Amino acid sequence: MHETTIVKNYFSSQFKLGILGGGQLGKMLLTETQKFDIFTSVLDSSKDAPCALIAHQFTVGDLMDFETVYRFGKTVDLLTIEIEHINIKALYQLEKEGLTIYPQPSVIETIQHKGKQKDFYKTHLIPTADFYRYNSIKELKSYPFDFPFIWKSAQFGYDGMGVKVVKNEIDIQTLPDVECIIEKMIPFKMELAVIVARNHQNEIKSFPVVEMEFHPEANQVEYVICPARIPDAIATQAQEVALKVTESFNHVGLLAVELFLTENDEILVNEVAPRPHNSGHYSIEASYTNQFEQHLRAILNLPLGNTDSKLAGIMVNLVGSEGYSGDVVYQNMNEILKINGVTPHIYGKKQTRPFRKMGHVTIVNKSVDTAREIAETVKNTIKVISTK
Repeated sequence: MHETTIVKNYFSSQFKLGILGGGQLGKMLLTETQKFDIFTSVLDSSKDAPCALIAHQFTVGDLMDFETVYRFGKTVDLLTIEIEHINIKALYQLEKEGLTIYPQPSVIETIQHKGKQKDFYKTHLIPTADFYRYNSIKELKSYPFDFPFIWKSAQFGYDGMGVKVVKNEIDIQTLPDVECIIEKMIPFKMELAVIVARNHQNEIKSFPVVEMEFHPEANQVEYVICPARIPDAIATQAQEVALKVTESFNHVGLLAVELFLTENDEILVNEVAPRPHNSGHYSIEASYTNQFEQHLRAILNLPLGNTDSKLAGIMVNLVGSEGYSGDVVYQNMNEILKINGVTPHIYGKKQTRPFRKMGHVTIVNKSVDTAREIAETVKNTIKVISTK
């Protein structure tokens, strides 16, 4: 007689999945919930958020307000996130009252504060850059650090915001007076990332190592390249470090682990994100199971999917062009659609501004080098401008 595993009926049922954050990550997650016919309820601060017209229920409210998050959580059966900037006290109270929340509030609390995150790495013997924590700019000035160094706001940084290279005393004067960390400048060859999924049964699967190329001014990812163009031994090392981070956090859901490959071929952890991540967008077209479906599988404690790539994949970020603000126009869209293997994703933000993330384009090809060449063509062809 065969044993039958009892699985909660999430599909075409009364089950309600709550999502904190209604941005582009939430929108792409909703594509997967629609595939499985899972009822969704989303909370976001903007009535014009990308999820607003797609979720079964959409609530406008402040993600940092205790009562708003708490009341929203009481209306759903399971709660997940697409952004870390949320009221953590409300999540702890909901968890105490029996609501299932993945990733767990304790994981989110550690990750949403860069100082606590770095302390976590140190405690768990996870390799990372040397750092110091400061409560204010006054304290930073009292205990100087050798120039140059990387300054990071302890909280609320994203997409390159809240991060600065500090070269001298003058640069310090421009920093906001907030709790912060500073890190030693690391000479590195490239930046890598590994996305790892874990469900409640401790099934763990990781995606291939990807390589990230950054915009020199905006400090945003311009290209994500999969597979990373690195030796197999380095890829194995990166995977091992990412798995150690996952096991240390003991999280449920996705964990995107950003890494430095130093000039001495050492792997250091930069930061992590407990959710789908920009470094995994390539997987929508290039992987057997994309990162958004995998996150859904993990938080619902379903079997994790195959993370292998079907083809090499390159992701190009579409950001607002400098000098343009207002109603968005995607210039030369027809030209990139003529190219084989090119798929644009438009996030649904009606207003553009310089360097705002407006979408991405995925390029797939049998050859990673050919895909990278096509990505360069795409980047130089499509422009995110405005009507004004």
